[in-house]
Amino acid sequence: MNNGAAVYLIDTNIWLERLLDQQQSDIVGQLLAKLPSDQLAMTDFTLHSIALAMMRRQLGTAFEQFVQDVFIEGAVGLLSLSPTELSRVVVTMQQQQLDYDDAYQYVVAVAFQLTFVSFDKDFDGTTLGRKTPQQILQALSSL
Repeated sequence: MNNGAAVYLIDTNIWLERLLDQQQSDIVGQLLAKLPSDQLAMTDFTLHSIALAMMRRQLGTAFEQFVQDVFIEGAVGLLSLSPTELSRVVVTMQQQQLDYDDAYQYVVAVAFQLTFVSFDKDFDGTTLGRKTPQQILQALSSL
């Protein structure tokens, strides 16, 4: 379908929704089950944010299992920006009215031409926009 190249950049809040078994965990589980892992990517910023959230909750073992599942056994891509690209994050913060972490995700999604999947409504007013897991699942079911 896409020759192993990632298609979707999955935001921190999507991963945490599932990992912390929050309200929309089931829909995230459906999305992750439906999409091959090689079509998914996350930023290094997301990975470290997940680590922080899980460590604060004393979930170190669960974090290690997550890393095993998505990167070692799975094929989720891990994307980052070089130091020279960080100025684009600052510009994006100003242009799109985003905070740093959202602007970082935005710049990565644009740079790698990925569909951004998030529950964060802050992206609705940007030129990038976002897709929710429900929207992706709906689009996939209509194919």
